[in-house]
Amino acid sequence: MKIIEIDKSTYRQRLNRVIIGFIITLTVLSIAFGSALIAIFSEQINEVIIAAGDNKPASNFKYNFLGVVFALLSCAAVLQYLKTTPFFYEIYYVWQLKQIHNLIYRKLKRIKTAAFDNVDKNAMIVLHYYYTSLYQVYVLDDNTLTISSLKQEHQKLNEFVLSKDMSIEIEQFDKKMITTF
Repeated sequence: MKIIEIDKSTYRQRLNRVIIGFIITLTVLSIAFGSALIAIFSEQINEVIIAAGDNKPASNFKYNFLGVVFALLSCAAVLQYLKTTPFFYEIYYVWQLKQIHNLIYRKLKRIKTAAFDNVDKNAMIVLHYYYTSLYQVYVLDDNTLTISSLKQEHQKLNEFVLSKDMSIEIEQFDKKMITTF
């Protein structure tokens, strides 16, 4: 996946709108679905319980929980549909980067071993991509806590590559490279 420049203010503004919209929509749909399920099923069950001699009505927890599940599925379906629209461009791009980061992170120890011990060029390319794209995501998400250690790791990689008289470019990265480690 190619690294592209993202305008931080546009990204943050759109991400905040999506988060707020998701929360409001999830809340409204959860209440609506839960209420509809209670209206449809709860009254019949309560009549059976009261007829059996118990004056205490049944709990509606399961209907409310099912309402939340239906609302979550509905929101997920809408987000799945909207993710390729222009409004979601930056958000979807960062989401894809974070998925790649997760794939790399799970194999990071093996990738570092291959890069520094075995002098594997593909491992160096993966690490270069990882550090560069992770820096971009950290800046976009205002994660300043670990950015200095990330810069140090990236500098260590760059110095190692130079010491081996090699050159690596971010464009050489292919997601398939991750599977080899």
